[in-house]
Amino acid sequence: MRPINIVILGGGFGGLAAANELRENLTQDTRITIIDKKDWFMMDLVKLWIINGTREFEHSKRQLENVTKKGIEFVNEDVLKIDPVNRSVRTKYRQFHYDYLIIALGVELAPDQIPGLKENGFILYDINDVPKIRDAIRQMKSGKIVMAITGLPYKCPPAPFEAALLIRSVLEETGTSDSIQIDFYSPTPITLPAGGPQVSEEIFQILKSKKIEFLGNHKTIAVEPNKIKFENGEANFDILISVPPHKVPSVVIESGFAENGKFVLVDKTCKTKHDRVYAIGDVNQIMVTDKIAVPKAGIFAEAEGVTVARNIISQIKNELENSVFDGKGGCFLETGKGTAGYLQVDMFAAPDPLTQLKSASTEHFAEKEKFEQERLKKWL
Repeated sequence: MRPINIVILGGGFGGLAAANELRENLTQDTRITIIDKKDWFMMDLVKLWIINGTREFEHSKRQLENVTKKGIEFVNEDVLKIDPVNRSVRTKYRQFHYDYLIIALGVELAPDQIPGLKENGFILYDINDVPKIRDAIRQMKSGKIVMAITGLPYKCPPAPFEAALLIRSVLEETGTSDSIQIDFYSPTPITLPAGGPQVSEEIFQILKSKKIEFLGNHKTIAVEPNKIKFENGEANFDILISVPPHKVPSVVIESGFAENGKFVLVDKTCKTKHDRVYAIGDVNQIMVTDKIAVPKAGIFAEAEGVTVARNIISQIKNELENSVFDGKGGCFLETGKGTAGYLQVDMFAAPDPLTQLKSASTEHFAEKEKFEQERLKKWL
């Protein structure tokens, strides 16, 4: 009898969580393969620590090859085609046949959707720009920093606010804070729509307390040297730090899993329209209400990965499938100087998602560090 092949596209939060859950619960004659064009994994939260100077990229990334020690295969290649009819995946050099497929390819940054965005500022989520942001703010003596969310939805919803607070903290350290203005522009009317009005107001007040001005309802349409243009006006800047629009990797669209400009629509089981094919993490969209979707966050990708893995295990063992993604989780809101708040979330609470922001403390910051270390140890 040939082995069962489980192929996982993407070695991020979701892919690694799924692979580890599968490997722990299935015999070695089940082949588990992760395919990723990157050969390393690093949590996005580390980018904030690179900005404030407490971490370096080289010391924070882990080699995905490490999964092989657990009996999980790793292939460092780009996925070129997914063929759900013939149950195969093609990379540049070979073809893989699967019995179960988990698409965990995440999102790609698409700054080119806003004319001038990449050329005239820094991209907060781009690992190449992060050290440049750190150097630029440390060298700045006076002027204006503009932070702008330029596309929705975006991953790690609190991260841009954390970045603004950490930048303010760095400026306080360098003694230039009083002469540098920070303005934060967003297309949404409130800071964190997924968090609801109460949490959004609390974040607004935290920003205000650090002299960071939040300006909602500003949709970015173009960027010129030292000038950002919105549908309803424009603003000058000395440094621009933006969250760019995100898009689904083109292979997902070309293979028929999502329409252009959209994500892979799934329910709480993360099953796609194709048998034994699942989509987890940032690449998918799970609607909570007709207007609210599950936020794109690592903690949810991880939970979805475990959910899918458990259902695949049940199928292989001929047991009842009963795992569903419960929408519960939390993420940290780092506020600077070794403190963080904690945002607790229950996306499927009735009648509306339930969110609560626990106030900033050194304990929550220690938990954030522990969150990273525990998962790196478990997965890699």
